[in-house]
Amino acid sequence: MPELAVELYGQEVGRLVGADWRRFDFETSASAIERFGLGSTLLSTSVPLVPFGNRSHVARRRNFFAELLPEGDLLTDLAAQARLPEYDVLGLLAHYGRDVAGALQVYDPAAPGEPRTPFITPIDRAEIGRLLRNPAALPLGNDLTTGKTSLNGVQPKVVLARIDDAWHRVHDGYPSTHILKPEVARYPTMIFDEAYGARIARALDLIEYDTWIEEFGDIRALVIERYDRSTDAPTGRVHQEDMCQALGVPRTQKYQEQGGAATLDRIHSLVRSHAGAASVEQLARMVVLAVAIGNVDLHAKNLALLHPFDAPSTLAPAYDTVPLRHQPNDGRMAFAVNAVYRHADITVDDLEAQLGSWSGAAGALVRPTLEQIAEVVEAEAPHPSAHSGLRHELSAFVSNLLGGASIGSPATR
Repeated sequence: MPELAVELYGQEVGRLVGADWRRFDFETSASAIERFGLGSTLLSTSVPLVPFGNRSHVARRRNFFAELLPEGDLLTDLAAQARLPEYDVLGLLAHYGRDVAGALQVYDPAAPGEPRTPFITPIDRAEIGRLLRNPAALPLGNDLTTGKTSLNGVQPKVVLARIDDAWHRVHDGYPSTHILKPEVARYPTMIFDEAYGARIARALDLIEYDTWIEEFGDIRALVIERYDRSTDAPTGRVHQEDMCQALGVPRTQKYQEQGGAATLDRIHSLVRSHAGAASVEQLARMVVLAVAIGNVDLHAKNLALLHPFDAPSTLAPAYDTVPLRHQPNDGRMAFAVNAVYRHADITVDDLEAQLGSWSGAAGALVRPTLEQIAEVVEAEAPHPSAHSGLRHELSAFVSNLLGGASIGSPATR
């Protein structure tokens, strides 16, 4: 198995070395320690830059890189395109590691064609529509030979670059700038519900990136501007890691009830240590938003840290802010709120107890945030193709909380 180079912000920070996917490890380069400092957590809070990694932490290091790959059918499709097994982390990163979440680039420097010159090709709306209608054929929109993009998650999607208001496919590691999620027959309102959730989050200053619904031929998609891309950053990327990576937790435990390794309190502790009080308050508002809109899927891969090149770490903007209570699910939160998992049973007292245990300031944000959500829902209607009862449902959720009742009291069930 060849060594894979790992670059961060355009500088090699180490190598992935080992006989195969079961025995590989990350070895930090001396130049990375010299450039970023001994023990730097710029790469990851769970993978500090040190000359000799603690042998007992090798699973964390492997997990960090494995979490750059997607899950479910999307992983299956990427692996099939590369003609590799789904468990072959090194092989898949050698194939798709040039354009991943954050500012990393992973590749085999000895492979034919290296060093690669990233490039783009224009794509028209009809062709985008064809990619969206059959995302399994070219997963993430990757070209069969020059597509080098991986992106975590489960939902079908296509990644493209938008330059001067025109769409382009990305090749050989060119940084994609937007994610396109198509309409899915099984969940026909999902992208429109997510667009409404993003609008609420934007009103709360929890996101700054743009989102919109756009038609591509005969299919509609939710277009999401990537917050981990910036023309002001080296290589056009801003580094990030999701909370599974930051905590050293595999995706199989991204929900609290899947082993208890990921919890709101553990995430709070990590955010306080590495990003500070302002990010803790941002996290608190994200939790309030998730409860208020019924986003029961706020799990450890839907929260992340940003590690900018020349600024302190912060909590990443909210994403995947999707009202989900009307969709088929068990109605249980990804994380317990004051030991309560069942969304319908959560009260404002639970939110204030959970967040107040972090700090008085965090607990004091609950009611003002709920009131702000109520104002947005009152003022703004969802997309016409969103769930027909969405606005009423969210209004009732917030009203119940502010009135002291459980969020799913009989009047709103």
